[in-house]
Amino acid sequence: MRDLNGAVVVVAGASSGIGRATALAFAREGARLALAARREELLEEVAEECRGLGASAVVLPTDVTDADAVKRLADRTVEEYGSIDIWIANAGVGAVGRFEETPVEAHRRVIETNLLGPLYGAHAVIPLFRRQGHGTFIATVSIGAFAPAPYAAAYSASKFGLDGMLDSLRAELVDSPDLHVCGVYPSFTDTPGMMHGANYTGHELSPEGPIYDDPNDVAETMVSVARRPRARAMVGALAPLSRLGYAVAPRLVEKIAGYGAHRHFDRQPPAPHSDGNLFRPVERGRGVVGGFYTPPPAWVSPMLMAGAAVVAVAAYRSLGRGSERRMRRH
Repeated sequence: MRDLNGAVVVVAGASSGIGRATALAFAREGARLALAARREELLEEVAEECRGLGASAVVLPTDVTDADAVKRLADRTVEEYGSIDIWIANAGVGAVGRFEETPVEAHRRVIETNLLGPLYGAHAVIPLFRRQGHGTFIATVSIGAFAPAPYAAAYSASKFGLDGMLDSLRAELVDSPDLHVCGVYPSFTDTPGMMHGANYTGHELSPEGPIYDDPNDVAETMVSVARRPRARAMVGALAPLSRLGYAVAPRLVEKIAGYGAHRHFDRQPPAPHSDGNLFRPVERGRGVVGGFYTPPPAWVSPMLMAGAAVVAVAAYRSLGRGSERRMRRH
């Protein structure tokens, strides 16, 4: 859909962070919005902002871990607007802690939200897309889909699973060229998610590095993908670099990530365990940004480019060695 004016867009997880930024980005395009999340009062605030931009917006409180609730979200959107053109599966939660020290209920809730939530959304909307003959399903994935996330095993599992689900749906819909299944892949994004996350580390949560994606950039990528659907849309420099690095040297990346996480949390001040927003909404963290971002030093960008070049060369040499071995075998 080159022109999004009048398009019907469902945004799941619209109350803050990437979801809120995405709702506002589509509102600027003139879309008609159905806003879903658990925090109804905050959704009303987002809806008012969207209406202030000239868009139509309805508030449909939904817990995406409830398949029946997600189906009602689809049905009520159709009742309101007559159709659904784009579904944004963005709702997500996180639990940070050593694997064995994180309650199994927390692991389960992360997977229910981050993987089953999009699955329920796709299951509710794809039959409608088929009847209409068109539709675009967009999920917020993460670099956690193709690189390890120590202290967040369930999060990584949910994103690996989501990436596989999107691949499978695209394959299944190959006979429907106007039905699109897309993934948006940011790296760490400066949202209130850090304030919401469950914390079982025994230490305060804070970002590990100086490089973050802007949630507004992620939202603009959502709009771009809605206009020109594609299987994967990376956000920022770190996402493709992380994917390539892990593909080329997975054991090295695992060691760097693991030792880096241990060192980071050991340096943080002590803090009590918290379930965050896993099982119920929390009031804190209501805006688009989390306030963690600080401009990186001037040398960071050249270093990223140099790192990308090193990884690219390593990948080229690795492929070359593999080809030579295959030639010798034959």
